[in-house]
Amino acid sequence: QKVTHSESSQAKKSQHAEEAIFYMNCRAAYLTVLKSSLENIKSKEQLCLVLQQAGRNPSQKTVNKYWTSQTSTLNFDDFCTILKKEKTATKTELLEAFGKIDTDNTGYILHDELHKILTTRGEKMTRDEVSAIVKQADFNCGGKLDYKKFCDLYLTTSEQCCKAARDKLEIDSRLRQQQFGSQAEASSEGITLPVSKPSPRISRKTDHKLAPTKGDSRTPSRPSSAQSCKGSTSTTMSVGASSNRNTKLIEPDTMKEWPCAQSKGCFYLEDDGEIISHKYKLHLPQRSTVCITIKPLNIRQVEGKPCHWLSVDTALYILKENETQENLQLVSFTDQQNKETFGWRGELGSGVYWLLPFTTGCRLKKVKSQITGEAKLVYRGEDGELALTKEFRSTLLDIFETIDLDGNGLLSLEEYNFFELRTSGEKCDEEAWTVCKENFDMKRNELTRQGFMDLNLMEANDREGDPSDLWVTLLSLGYNKALEMTEACPFVIDIYAEKCKPRIKAVHLEAGSWQLNRAVCKSVVNKGEAKVVDGCENVTIYTYKAGRRITSVIENKSENKVIIHVNNEQSKNCLSNRGLTVFAVEVAPKSMMISQHVMPLNEQEEWLYNCVHSLV
Repeated sequence: QKVTHSESSQAKKSQHAEEAIFYMNCRAAYLTVLKSSLENIKSKEQLCLVLQQAGRNPSQKTVNKYWTSQTSTLNFDDFCTILKKEKTATKTELLEAFGKIDTDNTGYILHDELHKILTTRGEKMTRDEVSAIVKQADFNCGGKLDYKKFCDLYLTTSEQCCKAARDKLEIDSRLRQQQFGSQAEASSEGITLPVSKPSPRISRKTDHKLAPTKGDSRTPSRPSSAQSCKGSTSTTMSVGASSNRNTKLIEPDTMKEWPCAQSKGCFYLEDDGEIISHKYKLHLPQRSTVCITIKPLNIRQVEGKPCHWLSVDTALYILKENETQENLQLVSFTDQQNKETFGWRGELGSGVYWLLPFTTGCRLKKVKSQITGEAKLVYRGEDGELALTKEFRSTLLDIFETIDLDGNGLLSLEEYNFFELRTSGEKCDEEAWTVCKENFDMKRNELTRQGFMDLNLMEANDREGDPSDLWVTLLSLGYNKALEMTEACPFVIDIYAEKCKPRIKAVHLEAGSWQLNRAVCKSVVNKGEAKVVDGCENVTIYTYKAGRRITSVIENKSENKVIIHVNNEQSKNCLSNRGLTVFAVEVAPKSMMISQHVMPLNEQEEWLYNCVHSLV
């Protein structure tokens, strides 16, 4: 047992050492471009620069993935999360990529062939950019590229970028002693803090751990508490089992006669635990009483298959559009509940509103499950022709039901493009859609279910039965290798208006924006219980219960950043979106941030929320 404990201790120290190196590289790269860790990245160009300083070589597609149409800034913690996702390419990966071109395994690629590939495929390069590559004497000779030498130089250059940033940080002791984001090197009280975001939950996104404290060889597994706390406040809520909960959302019978609009959508879980979803615009031609609801979409259930998504919490935030998209004002949110349906009823004036779907991440998150065998997607019939298996066809029908946002049984080009953006990152243009029309079943210029099936069969035929591309599609839509949807949650939005016909339109499919984050914070501050942290009148903890969800928000009114230690150890039957019982967050001056979302682990049992927020 002593040997096992010693090995475990050594493994933990090694892991902490790796984490410390990772965050040192993050800090070094960040401060090469920005003056302070509290200064935010304000543009795509800055994001690209800091990624390059960290030894990455981001494509435009990669940058666009993190800097969406609604992104205005990214902070240091966001940057750390991105670096955990975007690993540097290994030599093996680079050689494998070149090996797919060099099928004869000569170690060389002709310049003509290289030029053709780089200017016509993927993120296309210009002639000048390709010429700059082939003119480098270090890895070119006789009209050929020695790609093994190229890989060596590429990796060396990447490491040199990281080293240059580290050297700069080492020289400037003033920068080295700064605290960076939520990764403090060591506070004056000798406490070390984890990051302020939820721990990523899968293999290639390793969990955030604690960096070792200066002058202390012991590496704690969580932030130590009381002796370094300057003040604290405690919040306790006891909630009964779900069978005893009251129904608050009342839908009068007359409402069923009101004009109605409906749209489906979906929450998708990214590899790093981030959640993306459709976002909508609602048009109301005149002032009217409205009822807006959202709930998980109960698509056709295959017998014997679990329906994980039906237990996922959903909410909808209603924002009023003014002169610009950046200036959205929170109107309300779906805080009333009837079983799995959340809704809001009230009066809205005429105009355009944004509807931003939200889920806490308590239920929709990465889980490790034992899967015995991989489902078969295609097979060859007696005639030798490829066909889709019954199980795969059933799954495709479920997918069609989810991506058919207006529910008319057909896929428009807009609906199909949301599917394409999610699965391939590209859009289908009008010309390609015309080609689809010539080859697959369509009605009124929209793709039918059969056409969608045939499209997937064609993809299988293109790969001569190899299901690899089909699996890429399925995994990106939240399915596992057993064809169970475990990392997505389809939902449906219904809007009833008493005096006019409402119109709803999906306009984006992307991660939660800063507008959504601000709306969540404002809703909790407006309706929640406020408690000032003892000994610090400028820091307030707001706690609000909506249905089966409790959310806490920290508001820092002071001129300085604050670090808040959060302890849930006395809570019972609780599930936090952060995946941690004890953690710490850093709140910038004059700002608000979400501390955590909490839900019951088992809804059939009573649960106790007991959280202590302490100022460090």
